[in-house]
Amino acid sequence: MPRTYEEECAFINRLSDVKFQIKKGFVPNMNVEGRFYVNEGLEKLMFDELKMAVDGGGVGGFLPAVRQVANVAALPGIVGHSIGLPDIHSGYGFSIGNIAAFDVANKDSVISPGGVGFDINCGVRLIRTNLFEDDVLPVKEQLAQALFDHIPVGVGSKGAIPMNAKDLIECLEMGMDWTLREGYSWVEDKEHCEEYGRMLQADASKVSTRAKKRGLPQLGTLGAGNHYAEVQVIDEIYDKHAASKMGIDELGQVVVMLHCGSRGLGHQVATDSLVEMEKAMARDGIVVNDKQLACARINSKEGQDYLSGMAAAANFAWVNRSCMTFCVRQAFSRVFDMAPDDLDMQMIYDVSHNVAKMEEHLINGRPRLLCVHRKGATRAFPAHHPLIPLDYQLTGQPVLIGGSMGTCSYVLTGTERGMVETFGTTCHGAGRALSRAKSRRTITWDSVMENLNKKNISIRIASPKLVMEEAPESYKNVTDVVDTCDAGGISRKTVKLRPIAVIKG
Repeated sequence: MPRTYEEECAFINRLSDVKFQIKKGFVPNMNVEGRFYVNEGLEKLMFDELKMAVDGGGVGGFLPAVRQVANVAALPGIVGHSIGLPDIHSGYGFSIGNIAAFDVANKDSVISPGGVGFDINCGVRLIRTNLFEDDVLPVKEQLAQALFDHIPVGVGSKGAIPMNAKDLIECLEMGMDWTLREGYSWVEDKEHCEEYGRMLQADASKVSTRAKKRGLPQLGTLGAGNHYAEVQVIDEIYDKHAASKMGIDELGQVVVMLHCGSRGLGHQVATDSLVEMEKAMARDGIVVNDKQLACARINSKEGQDYLSGMAAAANFAWVNRSCMTFCVRQAFSRVFDMAPDDLDMQMIYDVSHNVAKMEEHLINGRPRLLCVHRKGATRAFPAHHPLIPLDYQLTGQPVLIGGSMGTCSYVLTGTERGMVETFGTTCHGAGRALSRAKSRRTITWDSVMENLNKKNISIRIASPKLVMEEAPESYKNVTDVVDTCDAGGISRKTVKLRPIAVIKG
């Protein structure tokens, strides 16, 4: 017999002002407990979604986020907790904003494409400049148009970088080493990128022909949806030492944020893998609470093939962002009639949101090799971690948190507490509060454009309907999300960014 909302809530305990526990028994077969982080402002959204699902209203065809976190906790081989971050919202299998880690040494442990997502290595990159807001405002419209002209955007866009099939194979296996060799990246870009822009286990032969065909014309394109290029200014600095290490020293300094992923290639890699995972589950007798959590043993052929194909798609995404970085530098150079290096257009960092990685973490005080799934979540390693650049060894890894269109964004840094509680992970953005369909029904074009105009934000967009889908009202309050992570100690606020120009598909 279905439980009432009150009976559901009896399985959820508050552990602190911003941290909640989902007890075993909330869904069948939980191997570990669930955890999620929300502050007072986000708590109502989380529980309202659960109540709506219990009352029969549904949440866009997916289970409520709380139940998805609990279902992930029932996957074989999971360790620690299934964790939901404050930007969490319902997604395919895993919620978006859900972390789970699996012990590689456990033969039963699984890897699940639903724990990575369809846009493999969707991520954010931040590029600084030595320009200030007063330098940009007189030419802001020209700059917005130059970026729109240089960066291919939209669903059917084709890349500006010449590519052939051989180049694509090299991109899939070499990642940013390819763009460095071809002159589209700077040496410092690679140093300031997660995984140094290349996952070494990538194998292009594990990427289907259909995925390659989808990806080839799209390399170096922004795409659509919530992807964007944004010119921003430094609005607040919370940690001057950490900001200085990033080359951010003064309010009003201009930076550029890019948000995009692996386009159709990554989507096809995920789609192809789900078919194989379902066969592997039937063969190996793997039972899950939700069919969208299709998975395979990590050490099975299907698991290893997915890891290799996923890594190739991740490399594709880094090449994609690198090609767009080249386009951004060219656009700025054209508008300001200066070379990109004279504009100090160094990359601060590049983070990944949707990826599974082999990492060493402490479990019960002992180091274990884990397969960490981060879906709509950002790696946030602390100071002194060997896998972050030398520049950030004393401050922690930069974490780039994009807001919704027309709202602020943030830069955070990783913490030791985050390593203990969340496998070195924090939020990735604002997180949707309304579905795309509901946004189109309830938000008007005029209201969004009026809001952007009042904030003096220039916009260039390929698809008008995206204006409604990506309006700030469609998303959670990014400041609530970031404040929750800061209050929970899983990352630390460093810089606040304010947009002045937005480019979208």
